[in-house]
Amino acid sequence: METTKYIWWNGKLVPWADAKTHVLTHTLHYGTGTFEGIRMYETKEGGAIFHLKKHMERLVFSAQSLGMQLPYSVDQLSAATVELVKANELRSCYIRPIIYYGFGEVRVMATNCPVEAAIAAWPWGAYLGHEPARVTIVKTIRIHPQTTVPGAKLTGNYINSMLAAREALDRGYTEGLLLDYQGNIAEGPGENFFIVNGKTISTPALGSILPGITRWSVMTLAKDLEYKVEERPIAPAEATVADEAFFTGTAAEVIPIASIDDKPMKSAPGPVTKHIRDEFLKITCGENPKYRDWLTFVK
Repeated sequence: METTKYIWWNGKLVPWADAKTHVLTHTLHYGTGTFEGIRMYETKEGGAIFHLKKHMERLVFSAQSLGMQLPYSVDQLSAATVELVKANELRSCYIRPIIYYGFGEVRVMATNCPVEAAIAAWPWGAYLGHEPARVTIVKTIRIHPQTTVPGAKLTGNYINSMLAAREALDRGYTEGLLLDYQGNIAEGPGENFFIVNGKTISTPALGSILPGITRWSVMTLAKDLEYKVEERPIAPAEATVADEAFFTGTAAEVIPIASIDDKPMKSAPGPVTKHIRDEFLKITCGENPKYRDWLTFVK
């Protein structure tokens, strides 16, 4: 991992190596934090942060779901992000904001624990590589929606993701695929899931999954490209016989799936996946003015 010069922490830019917190930080023990993953892309006009406001809005929503009294607004967090990437002189990068309960008392309730906020940014390439992903359905199921806040991006929820990803990697696959409590496909450990049949693109409905910002972007783009887009339950047996399948996510972007449990997709990357991916990357690089408002330019 390539470090950078500064991290924004509780309202100030501090040297990367000095951004430290106490070993008894509440979130370290109980998973009571929230984070985002955001990308900035290099464009002809300078760096462009993809859906900065949407990410910060979800960050604030997630923090509020934990009862946090936030010291910063969406606009302040957005401005801090721009300040950080400028200070680090980054042209493209991955951005990681996190809000967490700091050190106060060690008990389940975050009594007397301060709310702390940090934003880091560093260069980062393709999360799952550049080849179509070999995927396996893992035994670990997606967290039941009534045990947590499925629409929030909470640190504790990612134990579920880590176990699923480790299971897949231990078995020699690129990534795992989690089922929901009803036995339908939910999502990957850090990605939303889509299948394609003809000109129809299908994705699991909200409820048990994270409402991904790249997911929303791809669905919006696909409709604009005159594909039919539907949100509905997808059984594993249906997914394995689909024409195409792909993942979306901030880190993963749009990546085709080559096979599910060693059953090859009919096409990988298929023509629809390739079309969506190519048009998505044009947007992130500032080459499609129709979606310019999805970008925050940092000059």
